[in-house]
Amino acid sequence: MAADLAPLILTALLPKDLHSWATNLRDCHFPSERNFLEAHVTLFHALPPQYEGEVMDLCKQMAGELAPIDAQLVGVMPLGKGTALKLESQGLLALRDAIADHFHGLLTGQDQHRPRLHITIQNKVTIEEAKALQAELADHVEPCRFAFRGLGLFRYRGGPWEARGDYVFRGRERAI
Repeated sequence: MAADLAPLILTALLPKDLHSWATNLRDCHFPSERNFLEAHVTLFHALPPQYEGEVMDLCKQMAGELAPIDAQLVGVMPLGKGTALKLESQGLLALRDAIADHFHGLLTGQDQHRPRLHITIQNKVTIEEAKALQAELADHVEPCRFAFRGLGLFRYRGGPWEARGDYVFRGRERAI
């Protein structure tokens, strides 16, 4: 895709230890021919590419104002033909809502809806394979609290994503 047409993907940055653990799970269970990415939490799948500067400015502003955002790993989440780690964070969803309001009228149908927060660790396998992994992980994934450390911006390149910037929360303001 031409640089000016490649959509922007906005993610929430996981703490490094959770990111490493989830990336390892993904490397073990995601079909290798489709596994181009590390573990991530997608907030927006396709922000308009022509607004990259505005997206970056908004992310910088939010990173400067907000403290890391509280969250919880809840457990295993079925995705039909895949498996994810289910997350909860009212603060992150409130931040996402603010970004969606800012870009009102420019969002795709998919990005107009609040996401179910998760980290995909397996996708595009058979339902039987997905259920087997969910059963295997059910006893090993312990609920825990953590904090999102910032926002990550990427351009979609078909497979691998092109990193455009990390915006680490360093402010004092707490998200809801």
